[in-house]
Amino acid sequence: MQKTIIILLSFFFLIASCAKEEISNIEVIKEKQIDLQMIDAYQEGLNALENQDGFTAAKKFSEAELLFPQSEWAPRAALMAAYSYFTQEYYSDTIYEIERFFKTYPLHPRTDYAYYLLAVAYYDQIVDETRDLDSIMKSKIYFEYIIQNYPNTDYAFDSKFKLGLINEILASKEMYLARYYFEKKKWIPAINRFRFVVENYSESVFIEEALHRLVELHYKIGLVDEAKKYAYLLGYNYQSSEWYENTYKVFNKNYKSPQIKSNKDKRRIKLIERIKSKIF
Repeated sequence: MQKTIIILLSFFFLIASCAKEEISNIEVIKEKQIDLQMIDAYQEGLNALENQDGFTAAKKFSEAELLFPQSEWAPRAALMAAYSYFTQEYYSDTIYEIERFFKTYPLHPRTDYAYYLLAVAYYDQIVDETRDLDSIMKSKIYFEYIIQNYPNTDYAFDSKFKLGLINEILASKEMYLARYYFEKKKWIPAINRFRFVVENYSESVFIEEALHRLVELHYKIGLVDEAKKYAYLLGYNYQSSEWYENTYKVFNKNYKSPQIKSNKDKRRIKLIERIKSKIF
């Protein structure tokens, strides 16, 4: 969240700095009265935002845009209105303003920022893996869009980080459902869910457990060769993990794990468990 605030604020300070400079220039030149009204409204929006009154700021920026829609500051005012709503966690208003920005100013050079703000507006509404997936999936789509279309920006860098967290959440949802089916002894639906995790979230912290469960379930329903296939994958990639030891016991009931583990193995297992504890 701190990284997000820094990125969003950097845009705000850039606009604010440029706005004050432009205001000074126009006041000196003495532009038309309508221009000055727009400038006054924009300045009032900046002042309100600096005073942490995002709602008033959004109204003033919208007023500035309406006063002089042909001005180069009109699209910037639209973005600032969206950002102002975002600071107050009015996410639906933020999303509305950004979608209107895309329709009104489709070729504006700060479209990358608009997509990032839109993605974060959905991202910040994510609660957990058991709730409505709409915010998760939309934020995922927009972060992927940013990475693909604006790869050399700070927005893309932060999008990659947030996309990793989103994939962990989606993987945890699949695991949540898979465990439910497992507990109800519905083996085939459980297998399908665990397999989905393996095939789509191979970088998640749940991959080892998913592989082990696939070994366990296939062995349980008599598909020993299939169980061995997943056991091989688990052993090849995660031989030092406790899930591999549990898998070994599926085939060898008398297996006893070694009493001594290397410090490296212990640290890795603790790290995985710590990460999982943050997600559950």
